[in-house]
Amino acid sequence: MKEKFIKNIPFEEVLELKNLVEYAKGRVSSKTLVQRNDLSITLFAFDKGEGLSTHSAPGDAMIYVMEGSVKVTIGEDTKVVLKEGQTAVMPANVPHALEAIERFKMYLTVVKPQK
Repeated sequence: MKEKFIKNIPFEEVLELKNLVEYAKGRVSSKTLVQRNDLSITLFAFDKGEGLSTHSAPGDAMIYVMEGSVKVTIGEDTKVVLKEGQTAVMPANVPHALEAIERFKMYLTVVKPQK
């Protein structure tokens, strides 16, 4: 059997990414697809009003909104609202936070320095 680099997702099927992670009342749900030292890919579903408090990541983090909308704070001065089909990149080691304006789902890719 060949080694698989992506996990928690069926292979050789047509899939809708937003259907691979489900909402949970009052919570944030996630499904990790790739977790390596230099790369992580995770699907998230946020209930309305939920979010991620200010934090930073050791790599560039790109979010792609698959459904709904989210308020994103990047650093001290940048605040943006992302809607379905939109994306933004948060630079490595820059504090950022997310707040669900409504229920939303996102695809998160974090690319970190190779060790």
